[in-house]
Parts: sequence; structure tokens; C-alpha cells
Amino acid sequence: MLDALLHLEPLIGNTPVKSLRFDCRLSIKLEHVNYSGSIKDRAAYSILLNAIKRNEINKDTLIVESSSGNFAIALAMICKQIGLKFIPVIDPNINQENETVLRMLVEEVIKVDKPDHTNGYLLTRIEAVQELRRKHPNSFWTNQYENPDNYLGYYNTMGLEICNQFSQLDYVFIAVSSCGTITGISKRLKEHFPHIKVVAVDVEGSLLFSEKPRKRFVSGIGASKKSALVSIASIDDVVHVTHGEIIIGCRALLSEQGILSGASTGAVYQAIKKYALLHGIEPEAQVLFFSTDKGNSYLSNVYNEAWVQNVLYHTTEQVPVVLSETPLVLNGTSLS
Repeated sequence: MLDALLHLEPLIGNTPVKSLRFDCRLSIKLEHVNYSGSIKDRAAYSILLNAIKRNEINKDTLIVESSSGNFAIALAMICKQIGLKFIPVIDPNINQENETVLRMLVEEVIKVDKPDHTNGYLLTRIEAVQELRRKHPNSFWTNQYENPDNYLGYYNTMGLEICNQFSQLDYVFIAVSSCGTITGISKRLKEHFPHIKVVAVDVEGSLLFSEKPRKRFVSGIGASKKSALVSIASIDDVVHVTHGEIIIGCRALLSEQGILSGASTGAVYQAIKKYALLHGIEPEAQVLFFSTDKGNSYLSNVYNEAWVQNVLYHTTEQVPVVLSETPLVLNGTSLS
């Protein structure tokens, strides 16, 4: 099992960096080229590798996890390759495409449909995970919100890669959810680039940096509870984006840079513009963000006109306009 896992190591990490046309020296690290198609491969591999080495997992162990999509797919693909059974717990916010992939990869998927008291699903998913653990004594919960091997997977691999890829780095913008990425990356980059500014990007309604819960409609960014990992991250600033700004960012990244990105990547792209407008970013500054996954998994939501119409109508950004008929404008930016 360990040997099979180690054979996957060359397929995770060492991702390329692409320079973008922007008002500063903006670069994007293409994490979507990882084994399962997302940045979450790093955390999944790190958690499983270290648990196997500590004998917390054997060949008969059931792996369980609550996930909004990418982490579940990473675990599913890795577990399939090393012969472990995996049961993911998902919710209605998962992208239709990711749910289809998951159901092809694993024998059983649990999908909760009851919102928790924050109007999200994370706490309900965790309850379902705990029920699975009670039913299966030989189970292992990867627990991405509290497991230190999550952030260490980024600290020990991605952080080092970035340090080797850049001689100067002034800003890094990182979308937050389980907070493993921002914790591991911020700790490593602060050691190598002491003056770097680490900016977290969160969605309105998330409770990571706010006390005001609100219904969220996209996966991969935000959370219904504060992550235990974020307390050890080195964060200088936080930018909150709305659902409309996420949609704007995804479409702008595609039209301006030719990158079909996922929701969290589009959110960060728009957050960089927002931050530059509010605080200013020097033209010579080197800025980095990540393509955490590809936009192919978001064709049913952020790139779908009917979905966009519905979400914007049910948020405070009530703009009931069909994109294909009339240009939709939010905060002065056209979506079409």
C-alpha cells in the first residue's frame, strides 16, 4: 500500500507558473495539472502518507471525509490506486460534474440535504462523518479542517516550489476553506520572503473571518466554521468577495487571460483587482495566486446563465437579468 502511494508522488506537485498580462507582475501557479486535477492532491497525499507511516491506516481501513468536491475527488483517486475504500460525504452545493466523477470512482457517496444552523452544510456533513465512524470501528477520518498534515503538505512541497520559482515575491493571494493551503504556504513564504503580504480571499457568508453566516452557493471557498488551522497561519489581510464578484472574476480570467478557472480561482483574480483598487499594488510588485482547479467542473454553475440568474436573484445582489439577452453589470463590471 505504501509503495503504491509513493508511485503517485511524481504526479503531484512541481506545477508550472504562468505570467499574466496585468498592471503589476502577476503570476498564476497552475495547480490544476496535479494528479486528480486540483490543488487538493497535495493535502490528500500528505494526510494519507503520514497516517499510513504511523500505522493509523491498514489495508482494511475505511477512509471517510466531508468535502465540497475537490478534496473528495483527490482522496477517491488516490484511495482507488492504493486499494483503500473511501466514502465521501457531500452536500447540494457540490458541482454536478464533481458529483458525477465521485460516483464513478467510489461505491458509496453520502449526500446530506439538511442545512446546519449557519445555513451551510459543513456541520451536517461532519455529523454524517461521525456516524460513519461509529458504524465502522476501523475507519480513518482525514479531517482536513484540523489535521496538521493538511497544511504540512503545502509547507513541505508547494511552499518550497514557490521559493525556488521566484527570487522576489511581494504578495500572495490565497482562497480559504479548510485553510490548509494558506497556513502551509504562508508559513513557508514568510520564512523565505519576510516582507511578503499574504492576503486571504473569502466569500461573504463564510464564518472563517466573520460572525455573520449567509447562504453560500459555490464550493471550494468559505466555510461554515472556523478552521483550527487558520490560527497558525500568517495572514496580513482578508478580502471578502460576493457571489457576483466570483462570477465576474471567473469570466474575466477567461476573457482576459485565456484561463478557464474554477470558482475560487476566479474569486481570487477579482479580489486582486479589488485590493489593487482599494490599497494600490506597485507596478513592479511580484504577485502570485493559484489556479486551484479547472473551470470544466463549473460549467453547470458559474458558467451557466440560468444558475447565475438564480443565484444573483436570491442574494443581496438582486440583478434578475439573463446573461445571454442583456449584459449583466455588477459594480461597474460586465459579466458577459
